[in-house]
Amino acid sequence: MTHVENIPHILRHGITHRNSPNANPSYVIIGDTSLINTRATKQVQITNGIRSNSYKTIILGDFIPFYFGVRMLMLYVMQHGGNYVEKATPPKDIIYLVCKVTEIMQSGITYYFSDGHATESLSFFYDSSKINELPNIIDWNAVQSTYWSGENLSLKTKKQAEFFVANDIPASYLFGFGCYNEEAKQQLLEMGIESNKIKIIPKAYY
Repeated sequence: MTHVENIPHILRHGITHRNSPNANPSYVIIGDTSLINTRATKQVQITNGIRSNSYKTIILGDFIPFYFGVRMLMLYVMQHGGNYVEKATPPKDIIYLVCKVTEIMQSGITYYFSDGHATESLSFFYDSSKINELPNIIDWNAVQSTYWSGENLSLKTKKQAEFFVANDIPASYLFGFGCYNEEAKQQLLEMGIESNKIKIIPKAYY
């Protein structure tokens, strides 16, 4: 998810990493800045589902993260403000960027994935050797859940499973753009995005 004002730069340079030479100097942040800062230095172990102290570690902030679904918990805060979100962002200004896992796999780009929220201690992290098991590792009922409040912490964690991509992602890998309404779609069209790549999905917002 990103602010619509970031789209022109993304179309020119792809989805860029914060340390990329092509990083957007005018990037509009809509997420929780405290969480972003935490992830910048947060180390996690790639254990492939096994608790151990002898596996490779990565820093979350070194990767571009994707969710597997829509209407995530963070989106609620983006739209309504609160926590360390600087200000609420109207849903029409929030755009979903869609990439295909299969294309990332075939690209040779390094990637990992988690079975839950990346900063939760109960989440496991996996490397490319487990990619064929991804459909069974991810809890799709949780990812697709439309109700996540209450005390079901496991559902909250599993809903926020992530896919992490190293380096910049070329614009050619953008399979689609999800938006809130016709006004948002028109903005994307004016930026030169083909109509067949844009999908209006109001149910993906709060």
